[in-house]
Amino acid sequence: MISTIAVEDLIFLTLATAFLAVTGWAWRSTKPYELPQPLPHWFRYWFLTVQIGGLGLPLVVLGWAVWQGQAIVSIVLLSYLGLLGCQILSESLCLRQFRSTAFIMVPYLYIPYRFWQLYEGLNLVPTRDLDWVRWFLLFEMALWIGNYCLDLAQLPRLLHWDRSAN
Repeated sequence: MISTIAVEDLIFLTLATAFLAVTGWAWRSTKPYELPQPLPHWFRYWFLTVQIGGLGLPLVVLGWAVWQGQAIVSIVLLSYLGLLGCQILSESLCLRQFRSTAFIMVPYLYIPYRFWQLYEGLNLVPTRDLDWVRWFLLFEMALWIGNYCLDLAQLPRLLHWDRSAN
C-alpha cells in the first residue's frame, strides 16, 4: 500500500511538474507575472483558514497518528502533506523565481489530486475506532473544494482582466 501511494504521488508530481515546465516555457515570452495588487481584504482570512485547516490541523493529526502507531493514517497524511509542500514550492518557484504565468495553473493541478488523496485516505482508514479521522478527512475534502471554487472565482482577477464596462 505504501508503495502504491508513493508511486501514484511520484507519477502525479512528474506529470504536474512537466506540465508546468512546458507551460512556463511556452509562455516564456510574456511579461513577468505579477499578482494583482492590492490583495482583497478577505485574502488574509482565507489564507489563514487554509493554513490552519489545510496544514496545521493535518500536522496535529499526523502527530497523533505517529504517537498512537496508526500507520495507515500516518501514510495518508504524509502523502497529503508531501504533495502540499510540493504545491507550495511550485507556486513559489513559478511566482517568485520564474515570475511565470504558470503560477495560475498550479492550484488547478494540485487541488484535484489532493481531493483524490483525501478520498483514497477515506477508503483506507478503517471505520472501527477511527471515525473521527474519517470525519477529519471529509472536513479536509470540503475545505479544498471550497478553496478550489474560490480559486476559480479569482481567475479573472489573476488574469488581470479589466473590470470596467465598455
